[in-house]
Amino acid sequence: MQPVQAPSERQIADMRRFNRFYTRQIGVLEEGMYKSEFSLTEARVLFELAHRDRLTASVLGNDLGLDAGYLSRMLKKFERHGLLKRQPSTEDGRQSHLTLTEEGRRAFEPLDRAARDLVEALLAPLPAADRETLTAAMRTVERLLGPAPEREAPYALRPLRVGDIGWIIHRQGLLYHQEYGWDESYEALVAEILSAFVTNCDPRFEASWIAECDGEIVGSVFVVRASEETAKLRLLYVEPAARGLGIGRRLVDECIGFARAKDYKRLTLWTNDILVSARRIYQAAGFRLEKEEPHHSFGKDLVGQTWTFDL
Repeated sequence: MQPVQAPSERQIADMRRFNRFYTRQIGVLEEGMYKSEFSLTEARVLFELAHRDRLTASVLGNDLGLDAGYLSRMLKKFERHGLLKRQPSTEDGRQSHLTLTEEGRRAFEPLDRAARDLVEALLAPLPAADRETLTAAMRTVERLLGPAPEREAPYALRPLRVGDIGWIIHRQGLLYHQEYGWDESYEALVAEILSAFVTNCDPRFEASWIAECDGEIVGSVFVVRASEETAKLRLLYVEPAARGLGIGRRLVDECIGFARAKDYKRLTLWTNDILVSARRIYQAAGFRLEKEEPHHSFGKDLVGQTWTFDL
């Protein structure tokens, strides 16, 4: 496994710039959130209270990262204005469940409507394709920066679609450069393999699977016909943000099942020993190492390996 590198100064500057840009776009630096009497933090608390049941002050504070004393003063203010009521918890007498009153919901409705209208105004000028690109990028931010449970999103496997080939070439070339330092010749090889797959694919004996999560490609694999008795697994990859969800093993299992269904005698693959995580998937699935030999490719000295699965 490659050592984790510290964020670069450029990456840090890019994220800080984006934060400043986005806060200006949604107006959180204004004195009142959405030109209301409520601050940003008060609006966040009202949102949680409007959309969640049986909340307690401790859970609310933990989820929003708020100081207990500050939150307590805010809740008391809401109570004084008739926006909030408390009901003692039947499970823990020391806790109370927080609920917005009818007055509280009436106060929240303009905030909710203003937030929706602002987002609609931001999205409306964009073409439909750009809107999808933007919201997909936002889902990526959530998945990468959210806590682990939120990243464990369900995924689905689907067939190859128009546009997938270019994306897979781009992502594989970029990821293998970032993780292993491989040069552009690897990207060229991926392009060559996938161009041949699209041009010559015989769906009776060859197949592909695209793993998708929240509308984004997070992995893929291909099976091609090497001979009447041998199929070849090619170009398995899983996005870093989706690793640990079992996608790699699922893709390999699909290849094995397909090869069996098509009466192949064996399924082979070629990889490099530096790809430790992928090798572990192949070993766990039942592949055996058949041979290995050193080579110089993609700008690096590598050890190539051929693995075989007898069907």
